Amino acid sequence: MAVMTASHTESIADLIKKQILAFEAPVHMVDVGTVTEVGDGIARIKGLANAMASELVEFANGVMGIVFNLEENSVGVIIMGEHTEIEEGDLVRSTGRIVSVPVGEALIGRVVNALGEPLDGKGPINASGMRPVERIAPTVIARTSVDTPVQTGIKAIDALIPIGRGQRELIIGDRQTGKTAIAIDTIINQKGKDLICIYVAIGQKRAQVVQLVATLEKYGAMDHTIVVAATASDPAALQYIAHCRAAGSEAVAATTMV
Repeated sequence: MAVMTASHTESIADLIKKQILAFEAPVHMVDVGTVTEVGDGIARIKGLANAMASELVEFANGVMGIVFNLEENSVGVIIMGEHTEIEEGDLVRSTGRIVSVPVGEALIGRVVNALGEPLDGKGPINASGMRPVERIAPTVIARTSVDTPVQTGIKAIDALIPIGRGQRELIIGDRQTGKTAIAIDTIINQKGKDLICIYVAIGQKRAQVVQLVATLEKYGAMDHTIVVAATASDPAALQYIAHCRAAGSEAVAATTMV
């Protein structure tokens, strides 16, 4: 059994004291405001003096918001979540970044919301970077020429309507006429063709999105697909920016709106 002497105890105490004196806590400045009014998905914040337009802010309960109105004594924030849990007097802190979403290969095979937060229960997404939602689209000259075809797997469509990578093609029709079926068949047909597909579901029921993901998993299509879901139960703000998750990507982007 080891016995600690008085000198040994003093040396340990001196070592701890030196570490305490040498410790320097990192200082991080955060702009903080207070909710003065909230309702219908909009909050008015007082105190965010350095807020920027379209900046992401975080409420005390973890819900994110987007700065919309910049006024002299307050800012208007669009709440990107359940606003009933936010009350007058709650603290709001700025994040210092404009509305942006994670990008990278880590998103492949995942189901996310409009902010890039996972919805599939498979853990966090270790994205390689962030990309602003609002950005200037590349000019026609800067874009790569459309020279590679995209086969939908439906012979009638492939024969009559050639589609290329980088091309936009509208699928339009009444309800229950097969618009989603064409998009799903096209995504499934891209298996093994080195093409990333993005399916953006806006305003759909959650049950329909779950069923769609199950279909893609059944045929092994989720290995090259990203599903962005802004369902009917999500706030209007999330549905509004959901389409930006797929903008600018060289992919099959199928957007279904109600």
